[in-house]
Amino acid sequence: MPKNKLVFPFILVCTLFFLWAFLHNINGILIPQLKKVCQLSYTQSSFIDVAVYFGYFFVAVPAGLFLHRYGYKKGILCGLFLYAAGALLFLPAADERNYALFLVALFVAASGATFLETVANPYAANMGSPTNPEQQLNLAQSFNGLGAVMAPYIGTHFILSGIEHTKGELAAMQARGELTAYLQQEAGSIKPVYLAIAGVLIVVAIAFIFTKLPEIKETEGAHGTEFSLGVLRLPHVRWAVIAEFFYVGAQVGVTSFVVPFSRYAANIPEKTAGNMFTLAMVGFMAGRFLGTFFMKYIQPAKLLSIYAAINVGLLMVVLFAHGLIAVYALMAIPFFLSIMFPTIFALGIKDLGEETKLASSLLVMSIIGGAFIPFVMGRITDRAGGNIQVAYVMPVVSMLFILWFGLRGHRIKIKNPQPAVA
Repeated sequence: MPKNKLVFPFILVCTLFFLWAFLHNINGILIPQLKKVCQLSYTQSSFIDVAVYFGYFFVAVPAGLFLHRYGYKKGILCGLFLYAAGALLFLPAADERNYALFLVALFVAASGATFLETVANPYAANMGSPTNPEQQLNLAQSFNGLGAVMAPYIGTHFILSGIEHTKGELAAMQARGELTAYLQQEAGSIKPVYLAIAGVLIVVAIAFIFTKLPEIKETEGAHGTEFSLGVLRLPHVRWAVIAEFFYVGAQVGVTSFVVPFSRYAANIPEKTAGNMFTLAMVGFMAGRFLGTFFMKYIQPAKLLSIYAAINVGLLMVVLFAHGLIAVYALMAIPFFLSIMFPTIFALGIKDLGEETKLASSLLVMSIIGGAFIPFVMGRITDRAGGNIQVAYVMPVVSMLFILWFGLRGHRIKIKNPQPAVA
């Protein structure tokens, strides 16, 4: 834990983990809702994830450069205001039922979240010169788990109507001139949620403006203070970037298609599936807290490997079982995903000194996996005639790589000085 004088700033930074988790985990609700509102295929609906994670890909390095020049606090404020602007763009997008504008809104919001992640992960890990940054970052990421629970809960109860029509029923509604009004009503349910998100972001930004945050002072790395891609010369950084690519892709792929998977595998209605998704994310949150506790007794890399192996087993059930067994296996996976992102991140930035900021940017940039893997899953599903079950082969591949990273890829070959906090 950070020193006493840093407790309130640490808590305030933890709110950022909640906020970007909300952005990511509401997608599991947005995908079926916008698929309905904008009449999309599985591949087209996967562009919701593509828009979010392309925001991360294109903004991560600029965010790192901004952070390097202007510091952590200004990076946080920039992120919060960009995120709020993206949330507000949902209002005209819903009014016009314009899918392209929805994607722009998601891209802008994700750009803001990129700033927040680039700042908050290394900040939380290194605040107070912790002896165990993996454990401290997992504690902060527990608030990410809370956001992961609240997003599907709010989305299920305030966005999803529970009204699902067949293609034949929609065609009949169009013939009667009722389809446009129905789709507009479904789109309108999105607006209050994103208006509230924008309000929360502005309030948090004001709190940061009036709070004095300690600046982390890193010692020089092997390249001095030069902001260089040379950090990738370190094997543990390179493999961590790839591991985060696979992890985020797997997490997004698992969670984004929960509602349609539940319908396909066990004919579960969208509202019921949304509630089950919320419970699965309660498991994700619990996994963060329990993982932080387990790391007192189990080395982080070893725990990462154990969880990856368990997820491989669960995903095999998802691939080959049928009915509720497959759905229950899918719902169990988030618990074992819970520690992966912060653990990989902390292992990837370990002992980097000044190069921590660039490594953080590259690790955030690797979140592009969240665009690639769900898109491939959408394509597999469409090509398989709507059989979404076979698409879960992609998360299996991802978990196998993370298993290897936990066993071998995280090992540090070259050491640099540890950072210190002012």
